[in-house]
Amino acid sequence: MPTRRHLLVTAAAATASLVAAGQAAQAAPAAALPQVNMEALIKAAQIDPRRADSAITAGSKDSVLAVERALQARGLLAATYVDGHFGTSTVAAYAAYQRSLGYSGLDATGLPGLTSLRLLGDQRYTVTMPLSPGSTVAFRGATVNTRTRAMLLEAERLLGRQLTITQGSYSSGNSSSAGTHDGGGALDLSVSGLSTTYRTTVVRQLRRVGFAAWLRTPSQGDWPYHIHAIALADTDQSAAAQHQAGDYYLGLNGLANRGADDGPAVTPKVSWEEYQRAA
Repeated sequence: MPTRRHLLVTAAAATASLVAAGQAAQAAPAAALPQVNMEALIKAAQIDPRRADSAITAGSKDSVLAVERALQARGLLAATYVDGHFGTSTVAAYAAYQRSLGYSGLDATGLPGLTSLRLLGDQRYTVTMPLSPGSTVAFRGATVNTRTRAMLLEAERLLGRQLTITQGSYSSGNSSSAGTHDGGGALDLSVSGLSTTYRTTVVRQLRRVGFAAWLRTPSQGDWPYHIHAIALADTDQSAAAQHQAGDYYLGLNGLANRGADDGPAVTPKVSWEEYQRAA
């Protein structure tokens, strides 16, 4: 028969064991949340909806999956689309999530912005490699964001000359633009006085710093000769600009006919942030 002393010793040992377990639990670090690489995510969000298949953009799968699982948990995305491919169903689900936050217009196109991405990931994931288009500013008679301005200035530094902006960003009402200038990251540049060879040089340098850029000709649409540029990974892009960015990555011309890219080859195709890290 256990004695009172034996019971007391046993109870004391049990208490000590519980205290030790509690201390160990407190000392043990919380399990790290998965990470969403925003640069990889935005790249996939531009490319994947323009693919003819459900291929996954290199380096983006884990980040896309984390976002898709968070959308599924909110009842916005069916399980069959939680696959690491940021296709049209994921775009629609993310746009629905943005609308649930009270966003509309350019803020609810299905392209993740930093604020909505962090809110969606609360207690689920952390965001690394964050992207921001910066504030909206007036620049040479046009409206752009500070990221686009910095990109253009760097391209001009490489060229050794200043370019003329004929249409900036956040500019709606131009039917020939098909909505590409409604959001951020969009520029049209004059080619007046530039030789054919130099026009190609300008497009090449714009591409080097992170623009999807092309020389547009009158034979392609209702417009004069000009250079059209979309800043890759600009999270203020209109839906039409997102499509052009994705098509550029896929080797297409950014036009409605989705023809082959007719601009100078630049390898690798980089965003502004990737260019800066490599510089």
